[in-house]
Amino acid sequence: MTTTPSPTTAPGPVREREAIPRTAPAAPRRGRNWATMLLNVALLGLCVIWMVPVIGLLITSVRNPDAAASTGWWTVLANPFDFTQWTLQNYREVLLENGMGNAFLNSFVVALPSTIVPIMIAAFAAYAFTFMQFPGRDWLFIVIVGLLVIPTQVAFVPLLRIYGDLGLNGTFLAVWLAHAGFGMPLAIYLLRTYMAGLPNAVVESAKVDGASHFVIFWRLVVPMSVPALAAFAIFQFLWTWNDLLVALLFIGSGPNEVVTVNLAGLIGSQGQNWQLLTAGAFITMTVPLLVFVSLQRYFIRGLTAGSVKG
Repeated sequence: MTTTPSPTTAPGPVREREAIPRTAPAAPRRGRNWATMLLNVALLGLCVIWMVPVIGLLITSVRNPDAAASTGWWTVLANPFDFTQWTLQNYREVLLENGMGNAFLNSFVVALPSTIVPIMIAAFAAYAFTFMQFPGRDWLFIVIVGLLVIPTQVAFVPLLRIYGDLGLNGTFLAVWLAHAGFGMPLAIYLLRTYMAGLPNAVVESAKVDGASHFVIFWRLVVPMSVPALAAFAIFQFLWTWNDLLVALLFIGSGPNEVVTVNLAGLIGSQGQNWQLLTAGAFITMTVPLLVFVSLQRYFIRGLTAGSVKG
């Protein structure tokens, strides 16, 4: 049996293989780099402008009264090693002679319970509005959110009368109740918005396993809601620490006065002893600065969480 030879390709000129074009590396976008650089410069400039009053306040608080009254704080930059113009007498006088040390402790006594109590109550309420079904749930939540637009000042006169009848004026309990009531609507709104974005499958699985609402709330929802809880805790603490109006109305001056009330009383009616105001103001602002700088990541995560889903 003979096999038919397969036809072979006729010899011809070998065609050169076409070169595969290679993608050239993308040139750096100079426009984007310039925009980033300008943005960084602008942010740096804003930070410097924001810090100038703080630096001026710090420098003025450690200067002699005569030097602070005769020249601006920026003049010390020309001769910072002239130790005759520096003193700590302002801080010593504010803390020991004007009662700022005791007011500093009173502010902690006011701010900590006024922060913890609203968080505890609002967390339970936010869980109920999110994962529990009961008649009128949505309408009740709308009413609570509507309280955000009501000025707190309209409640001062009724609260003063109620506290006067109960003998609570001038006590820490009066300020705790006032701050807790004023901060509750915002706390419920923030926590409910955050919890609505949590995975519902986790809660349903826990219900199938027989977990009660308290177990689900304490072991599942609370650990997942730490950013929102921390965000409101920072917000509420800063508000109660820097508050003057509520503390002035319900506590006033005296042994229970807080730093804001004490700070307002440092300067005399004729404007004398104003140099003490700078030292007292810097003492007052140290705690809010430390709290916000150390916990700002929780503040940003908690406020932005729940705004975008998907």
